[in-house]
Amino acid sequence: MIGYTIRSAQPGDYAAICALLAREGLPIDDVHDDAPARFHVAFGDDGVLLGCVAIERYGPEALLRSLAVLPELRRGGLGAALVATIERQAAACQAERVFLLTTTARAYFEARGYRAVDRSEASSAVRASTQFASICPQSAVCMMKRLE
Repeated sequence: MIGYTIRSAQPGDYAAICALLAREGLPIDDVHDDAPARFHVAFGDDGVLLGCVAIERYGPEALLRSLAVLPELRRGGLGAALVATIERQAAACQAERVFLLTTTARAYFEARGYRAVDRSEASSAVRASTQFASICPQSAVCMMKRLE
């Protein structure tokens, strides 16, 4: 694995974040530096964006979204490191549960302790998020993890 640094996204990072998300077929309509989603990014030692993930807080719940890693770096632990970063941030803010929607990564998240749940298990605030309300299709699997 190449060296990388994970940090909070800065305003100048959003063009690269959108390019990576678009390349991976993930929505970018609501990705900007003043959106509810707070991104974390992983940059290689050479300054290239290697991956990203975002979290939206809704009281005692959080919504994990927009996890993307360059294809050539998958299975190297970077995605897991990004997810762990978001989960630590959510726990530090007293979030009790993290939700996500996925059409392709169910097994990946199950391996990290998430389980499929009915969308109704999320609070009305999470269900009203752009991800739940309009961006992700109804066919997306809703998953949840309780934080310790």
